[in-house]
Amino acid sequence: MQGGSSGIGYGLKYQARCISDVKADTDYTSFLTGTLSLKEENEVHLLRLSSGGSELICEGLFSHPNEIWDLASCPFDQRIFSTVFSTGESFGAAIWQIPELYGQLNSPQLERIASLDAHVGKINCVLWWPSGRCDKLISMDEQNIFLWSLDSSKKSAEVLSKDSAGMLHSLSGGAWNPHDVNAVAATGESSVQFWDLRTMKKVNSIERAHVRGVDYNPKREHILVTAEDESGIHVWDLRKAKVPVQELPGHTHWTWAVKCNPEYDGLILSAGTDSAVNLWYASASSTDEKTSERPVESTRQRVNLLLNSYTDYEDSVYGLAWSSREPWVFASLSYDGRVVIESVKPFLPRI
Repeated sequence: MQGGSSGIGYGLKYQARCISDVKADTDYTSFLTGTLSLKEENEVHLLRLSSGGSELICEGLFSHPNEIWDLASCPFDQRIFSTVFSTGESFGAAIWQIPELYGQLNSPQLERIASLDAHVGKINCVLWWPSGRCDKLISMDEQNIFLWSLDSSKKSAEVLSKDSAGMLHSLSGGAWNPHDVNAVAATGESSVQFWDLRTMKKVNSIERAHVRGVDYNPKREHILVTAEDESGIHVWDLRKAKVPVQELPGHTHWTWAVKCNPEYDGLILSAGTDSAVNLWYASASSTDEKTSERPVESTRQRVNLLLNSYTDYEDSVYGLAWSSREPWVFASLSYDGRVVIESVKPFLPRI
């Protein structure tokens, strides 16, 4: 199904790549997004969907000193988030806190509560503990994975452990397993690597070229979804990870991001450089069938389970976020700084 956008839009002042659901906000459907301007002062926008669901409101606007390449909201404190940023010459990462009474201040300033300054290479992402209140977080650069302990009251972050993926690997991002908090998947140019945080060692890998995005299915253990440049979207059963259990066509250009729905099993969003967001349904029954002992040709069969394609964008779409409070709502962010909120409620009866 092809279609434009009937969603709610909001325009940032500058280009942007990253958007995050504010999971800890249980009162509002909220998102955080940050800009990517080399010459201008960058901004972090706190956006909230109105109670009627008809308007996207900027609840807070905060200056950020550098280009924002990655942004993630803390899962247990709605005022805390992380950014990975570039000064133009080097990369850094920090944990920030929004002031408590920001709505009453003329020009509220973010408070930097910790710097993740152990990296020497290009930092790619920060991952928060997947659920519940915990002070652990992960940062990745192109060759190293760090496990941190954050103490927001003391405004400090301490490295608990680290290890290197090696010179032959270039890590680009990852996902923390919500079913096993000791397991992390890291994406690279030639593979998806699986790390055990207890030993900080790589325990397994899937050899795939140019994986740009990865996400665990929060409703089904052992299921992982990857987005790849040219070969589309693959669903994997990690118990039998030699071949994918499902293949989705992806996008007409590079597939850049993929997100599994937090509540509806099998509902997947993808975004790409073809200026589109696709909504997929990878049913549990078809995945289970293909994990049985069948010929390789059967498991690699391409199945088109496209529910809808949102095409009303004028630039590449890099940012995707499902709402954890209203799981039928998602936010997308195109490179030109346009945020769009959509509801997938019309498609839920079909899954």
